[in-house]
Amino acid sequence: MNPQQEEKEKKRGLEENFEALGQIVEQLEREDISLEEAFEVYSRGMELLKECNSQIDRVEKEVLKLGQEA
Repeated sequence: MNPQQEEKEKKRGLEENFEALGQIVEQLEREDISLEEAFEVYSRGMELLKECNSQIDRVEKEVLKLGQEA
C-alpha cells in the first residue's frame, strides 16, 4: 500500500473502516484469490484493524473524560 492510500484510510471514520474490513473479508473468501493477493489483502486488513482499534481507544478515552467531568 502506498503512503497516499495509508493516509486516506487513516482519515476514514470507524464505520467506513468496518465497511472496508467487510469488503476485505469478502475478498479473502473468494475461491479464485491467489496466495500473493490474499497476503496483500490480509496485510491491508490488519492495518485497518489496527486503525479501528486506535479509533475505538480514542473514543473510549473521550467517553471516560466526559464521565469524569460530569
